[in-house]
Amino acid sequence: MKKLLALILASAMALSMVACSSAPAEEPNTEPETPEVVTPADPELLMATTTSTDNTGLLDYLEPYFEEATGYDISWTAVGTGAAIQMGVDGEVDVILVHSKASEEQFVADGNGVERFQVMYNDYVIVGPTGGAVAYTNDIDAALTQIKDEGLTFVSRGDDSGTHKAELKLWKALDVDVATLGDAYVSAGAGMGDTLVMADEMDAYCLTDRGTWLAKKANFPEMEIVVEGSAGLLNQYGVIAVNPEVYPDTNIDGANAYIEWLCSEEVQALIADFGVAEYGEPLFFPNANK
Repeated sequence: MKKLLALILASAMALSMVACSSAPAEEPNTEPETPEVVTPADPELLMATTTSTDNTGLLDYLEPYFEEATGYDISWTAVGTGAAIQMGVDGEVDVILVHSKASEEQFVADGNGVERFQVMYNDYVIVGPTGGAVAYTNDIDAALTQIKDEGLTFVSRGDDSGTHKAELKLWKALDVDVATLGDAYVSAGAGMGDTLVMADEMDAYCLTDRGTWLAKKANFPEMEIVVEGSAGLLNQYGVIAVNPEVYPDTNIDGANAYIEWLCSEEVQALIADFGVAEYGEPLFFPNANK
């Protein structure tokens, strides 16, 4: 009997060891599940925006993240802020991303937009010929006064963009009517990139957003920043959905999805990282939640 029990016990132990060696326990799956993106009923989303968000490459950088996360297919038209807002007024787009706070608030007050959300900011700088008459300063008033008094050439966007509006506001603060500047004041009627080209060719000064300057400055080795860090040079961006009560065919679901996504912590972090590796500093500073 003892021998029989010993044999049974030995057989049981052997079977147990074989089972453990041939069928190891599966490790738990710790990988987070990727939520399945449901294709929206109307996936086409149209946006009007400024040349600065386009010229810097920010929109191209964000586009695949947005489309992967939401299933929407976004396309945009990059023009001056005034023209972008007008596209919203005319119901040609679903959402606008621009940078002229007063005009944005008027767009909403007139009933053309639903609600304005701030997204990010950078600042404006004045650039001009390297070693030119205007020495580097943080005093925008002194620099513009010198440009006026010495008849130095200044190239304006002249296109009703956010940058153009900001520039005119700076001249107005000095009680200067740009019409009195004569031939020294050149209206480009163009986007920021083309305006920089004109200023470079004319050895002139111009106001530009820092993001576009960082993205384009390699093309202008004979130009440099001459004014920065002055009060009043903040460049704030806002995003607004076009009012579906005015234009019922607008893609309000897509517009709201874009706004919510753009203002999320994850995407604000993407914006904060944009440009750092290439330029050593961000082109935009996110502030949707501030």
